[in-house]
Parts: sequence; structure tokens; C-alpha cells
Amino acid sequence: MKLAEHEIDNLNILASWLASNDVSCTDTLQADMAILAGHAILPNIEGAFEYVAKTGMHMLLSGGIGHSTVLLKDALSTSPRYGTIQIIPESEAGMLAEVAVQAFGIDREKLLIEDRSRNCGENAAFSLKTLQKRTIFPERIVLIQDPLMQRRTTATFEYEWRKAGFKTHFISWPVFTPQLVLDGGNPVIKGANNPSKLWTLERYVSMIMGEVRRLRDAPDGYGPQGTGFISHIDIPHSVEESWQNLMSNAEFASAIR
Repeated sequence: MKLAEHEIDNLNILASWLASNDVSCTDTLQADMAILAGHAILPNIEGAFEYVAKTGMHMLLSGGIGHSTVLLKDALSTSPRYGTIQIIPESEAGMLAEVAVQAFGIDREKLLIEDRSRNCGENAAFSLKTLQKRTIFPERIVLIQDPLMQRRTTATFEYEWRKAGFKTHFISWPVFTPQLVLDGGNPVIKGANNPSKLWTLERYVSMIMGEVRRLRDAPDGYGPQGTGFISHIDIPHSVEESWQNLMSNAEFASAIR
């Protein structure tokens, strides 16, 4: 996929906004526990597990079988670091639990497993039910997801938990913020300490365009004027302008999934 410099600039504005980040330094991060929603971006997952291993914090892993399950399984099986790990569970949460224990030395008793959710809304709703069953009611939770889904995931968790009467504060942490740069004339995704196992460029563009559409409070979005999955989100002018610039190109408009 060929991208012009102005298209890369617009995509970078959108990616920076989607990767909503409340964390400037994990050394000063104060939270009761972490929730990692299943996906297939290994540098993000590694950052989350490194943080939990360092702090000894409890972590809830959320993810059944959904859109990212096959991608996660493939990323793990083809990774030199994780390819030898014995992974039996088919759910995203189950696979991630084995990585956490076998590769990062995280105590299995520190992990809570929610392995039925198939999408972002169920991640939020089923995570809450999992904690309720154990009478665990944290006040501050570090929430981690694929960076491109971070803003929508945070909005979904806030909406679902508030609807259920909980005032939990979610600390949005994408681990890293992806950006496109030209390397030898070719667009390359940068931002992670480990540049392997990121998105393909086509998937990256498709996810960015689709995520912004879902977050816009419009009939085809997830806000109150659309499906009502999340509360209204104010879209910054620069984000709306960048999205509209890209949408004027049929190739970007058709990339939305």
C-alpha cells in the first residue's frame, strides 16, 4: 500500500488520538489491579506483563474467541520467544495466561480469567461480572488494549460499569503509541520497543479508519446517535479534519472494516 506524506501525517494524528494514554511513567502509577483485553499486538502484551511482573499486581485477562483469536495464536506460535510455550486453551485469555506464567513468571494466582467475551462490549460487561463473583471492587484499574482500540475500550468500560452503578476509575494505558514513518520510501509502523508482531499496514489503516468511525457520535457510530454502546465522545478538530481528509479518498473509505 502506497501512502503519501500528507496521508501518513493524517494517519499519525488519528493513531495518536486512538492510543489514549493516561500514563506518563509506570513507576508512579497507582492502581488496584490491571485488566488486559485480548488482542494480538505482542509489544503491548509484553509491556503489560512486564509491568504486572514488576509490581506483583493482580491482572484480569479478558477475551474468549473473537476477531483477534487466530491472529494472537499465529503471533505466539511464530514468535521465537513464545513458540515453545505449551498453550492448550483456545481462548485469548487462556493463551495470554500461559504466556504470563511461562514467559514472565507471573504467579497464576495473581491472574483472573474471563474467557467468554467475543467483543469489546462483552470484555467490559463480563470483566465486571467476573470481579463481582469474587466480590472484588477495585477503585482504580489500569486498562490495556491494542493501542488502536484503546480509546474505544476505555469508553466502553466506563459506559458499561457506570451503567451498572460502579464509579471505578480506569487508567488508559496503550503501552506505546504507534506512528508511521517513511523508511527508504516505504511506510513503516514505529513506536514499540519490539517492532515485530505489529499490524500489517493494510490492517493498521483499516483499524484506524474503522475505530474513528465507531467513536464519532453519528448514525453509523457507537455513540448515543448510533448504536448507543458508548457515551458521547468529543472529537478534536484535528482528528475530525484528518479523518475527513482520508475519507475523501475512496481507497481509505473502502478500507473500513
